[in-house]
Parts: sequence; structure tokens; C-alpha cells
Amino acid sequence: MKIVVLKFGGTSVGSIEKIRNVSNIIQSYKKKGNKVIVVSSAMSGVTNDLIKKSRMISKSFSDAEYDVLVASGEQIACSLIAGRLIDKGYRSRSWLAWQIPILTTGHHKNSRINQINKKEIIKYLKKGGIPIIAGFQGINNEKRITTIGRGGSDASAIMLSKFFKAKRCIIYTDVEGVYTTDPNKLYNAKKIKVISYEEMLEMASLGAKVMQPVSIQDARLNRIDVEVKSSFKKNSGTLITKKSKISSNRIITGITSTMNDAKVTLVGVKDKPGVAASIFKPLSKNLINVDMVVQNISANGKETDLTFTIKRDDLKKTKKIILDNKNIIYRDLKFDKEVSKISIIGVGMVTTPGVTFRMFQKLADNKINILVISTSEIKISVLIEKKNISKALKALHKEFGLDK
Repeated sequence: MKIVVLKFGGTSVGSIEKIRNVSNIIQSYKKKGNKVIVVSSAMSGVTNDLIKKSRMISKSFSDAEYDVLVASGEQIACSLIAGRLIDKGYRSRSWLAWQIPILTTGHHKNSRINQINKKEIIKYLKKGGIPIIAGFQGINNEKRITTIGRGGSDASAIMLSKFFKAKRCIIYTDVEGVYTTDPNKLYNAKKIKVISYEEMLEMASLGAKVMQPVSIQDARLNRIDVEVKSSFKKNSGTLITKKSKISSNRIITGITSTMNDAKVTLVGVKDKPGVAASIFKPLSKNLINVDMVVQNISANGKETDLTFTIKRDDLKKTKKIILDNKNIIYRDLKFDKEVSKISIIGVGMVTTPGVTFRMFQKLADNKINILVISTSEIKISVLIEKKNISKALKALHKEFGLDK
């Protein structure tokens, strides 16, 4: 049985006209002899409106009731898609998570799918039906509705692909695929034809908004090929797949930049074991994510400077936590909100010497100072002054041949 899983995002189902378009796309796959499973997000804006209503009711709205509330958005979209297909003469119906069921573990608002009962869906597919499944939701062992967190409908589609052994999972959105950098920031950004799970995971973690990191990780762990493409154009998209399918002569795949960074420096911190942990522990407890970290080598063996980056939105809270922590001894505390992070990503840098030099030299040629450096096997990130981010993006994009 050739099964294709099609997932449509909120912008793809954002109006009646767009739902008609989605119906046409589904029909095109069906006409080619595929068994089609459809996963839908809520119509764009609906989930945010429901969240707003919950906050109007209570500042501490129940997590369990929150899941019931926000999961209703997908129900509307699924019904409209199925209704359109029925009108066009196809056998179709909507399915909610509890009807299948899609079983989840974890907490409300951020659960994970661990089992899907295939029996009823398989039976329906064999009869020629097109199931329209509500993304973003499942049920737990207490038979309560759960939601899967940000990017939840993508995760639903990927896990359905796993359990139904689909030949392809196609994520339809409002962009044509994954680009070498954000096209809104650089006019000559190019669409990437093929990208590895690892590269896509790094790009998503560093600000690329096409897919959420948790969904990409699910695809990687289950070795599911994912294609990201536009529901508004018929062009091919970007295939997310394993490393072995990536061209061996490609060094850098993409460049990301973030604009919501802040730098924190503790000057004159005692240079002894446990100090860094005492600084980062209360930040962790308050759900503040620390990104880049650098500690200067102590000249006298007694003091050092510790610098780290956080999201700019967390700066006020971070400052209060540090100032209130009497266990931390330092001479001065400095903050800088006028910083941004730029990163180059590519599996090719693993086997290519000189990539770090080329990046740093190109920034130097453009008189851009590096404030903090962070690296992984396939990524180099640097913190620079925010005013230089556009210049750095343009220079690095050209340096590594991404504008060709």
C-alpha cells in the first residue's frame, strides 16, 4: 500500500479559498493512485485567538483545559477539508485523536506521541477513503486530550508517517522550502534542494522558522524523508533526509541570524569549581535558556570574567536573579542588548579545513568584531554588534558561494 502523508499548516488552510486549494492538492495525489493521509493545523490565527480567550478567563488557566480548548481549532479545519472533498465526490471524513486513538505521554501542553492505533485508518484507506486527521493533539492514559506543543502538527504528520510506513511525508506551508538564509533578510537567498536532518536541526534551533526542532528530531530518529513545499505554487520544495544523500562538495548549506539576543558579563568572578554552576542553576530553574558561554583565563588564578548570552526577552528576569543571588561574588555586572548571533551550518565543514578561518577573515575584512564564539561539529556561531548583522550576512553568504 503506497501511503503519502500530507500536512497542511495554518496559512495553507487560512481561508475558505485556501481550503479549496488544499482539496485540489489532495485530489492530485489521489488521482496518481496514492493512499492519502491528511494532517491539518488550525486555520491561521485561530489558535492564538483561543489562547487569548484562555488568558481572559484566568491568568492560571488549567493546562488540561487549555489542551481541550486549543485542540478545537484543528477540528474546524479538518471538517472543512473533508466537507470539500465529499462535495467533489470523494470518500472522506475527519478524525480526532481520541477516535483513532493517537496516544501520548508527558505533560499537558507539551506531550509526545508514543503510539498510534492503525486499525481503523487502514480499514478506511482500503475502502478508498481519505482520512483528514487533526494535528497537534493526542490523548493520554487518563483519556484526556493533550497537545504536542509548538510545531505539533508537523510532529503528528511525521509520527503518522512512521506508524503507517509512508513513502513520503510532505509538509505544505506558505514558503517554497528551506532557504540558504532568510529571504526577508537577504534578497538573493536560494532555495536548498536537499538538506540533512542534522543541518535542518541546527538551522531550526538557530532561528529558521520552517519547522520546529522537535519535529525534525522525530524525522531524524525515525529516518523519515520530509519534503517542505508551498501549497500556493507547484514548484518542488526542499527534501530533508539523511547525510548520505547530500552532495559531498557542498561545504556550507545555510546561514542563520537571530535578533533577540543579549550578552551578560560577570566581571571578577571567583575562579574556583562550582561558581559557574551556582550562576546557571537559578537561571535553569526559571526556564531561562543560556546559549553561548565563554570564560576568560584567569591571569592571577583567583578571578575570571564569565560571559554568556540569553534571549533579550529574558534580560530583565536574568538581571534580577543574579542581583538577588547572594552566593555569587563578582566585581561588576554588564549587559549588552545591541548584539546578534550569526551562524554558518554545513555537514561539509567536518571534512573541510579552513572554514573557521574563512568566516573570521571575511568578518575582519568587513571590520566586524567578534564578541563571542560557539562551535559544534557542523556549525560555527559568532556574536557581533547588531548593527553589523546585515553586512555580515551578505558577506558570508557570498564567501561560501550560497548566492550562486
